Amino acid sequence: MKKTEYPVAIRELIAQLRGMPGVGPRSAERIALWMVQARGEQPDMIARAIATTRGTVRPCTDCGFFTMETLCEICSDPARVVDQLCVVEQATDILPLERTSAFRGRYHSLGGRISPLDHVAPEDLRIGPLVERVRGGGFSEVILALAADVEGEATTNYIVELLKMLPVTITRIAHGLPAGGGLESADELTLYQALSDRRRL
Repeated sequence: MKKTEYPVAIRELIAQLRGMPGVGPRSAERIALWMVQARGEQPDMIARAIATTRGTVRPCTDCGFFTMETLCEICSDPARVVDQLCVVEQATDILPLERTSAFRGRYHSLGGRISPLDHVAPEDLRIGPLVERVRGGGFSEVILALAADVEGEATTNYIVELLKMLPVTITRIAHGLPAGGGLESADELTLYQALSDRRRL
């Protein structure tokens, strides 16, 4: 006896939804059925919003953040500090830093980090444009805000080697204990970095 399935269109929609981050088989099925059965125009509005976003949002030519213009709001803001450049792995890393209000300079997103196991080499990242921006002058400090894992350390070391001959100060964000965290819950690497990055009081 043949097993009853959803029509091909619904099965294809479920398959596409399952390819989204954080969407499992059951969630994909629920979302697909809601889109098919929903009353009103909301599913169509979602589809139009996706198409509009895909067609109009692009990376900023300078920093790699999201924009609908050539430059993003950060790079086109004349009130920003122009001699500090903060390097992050992904464009999505910029907003958490912005929300702290602790940094008012410029950004540069690499688009990832060096990871031989994932076949990501330096030339696959925006490291070349970073070196060109710094070589172009105007920056007195480059702040590396990359992850404190093996790939992040490798990427940091690679960039330091490329920039150390240029007339710019290279710093990195401190890694250590989170606010409110205790020693008993910290791993050895976190404790090592907390001790290494200690400062005078």
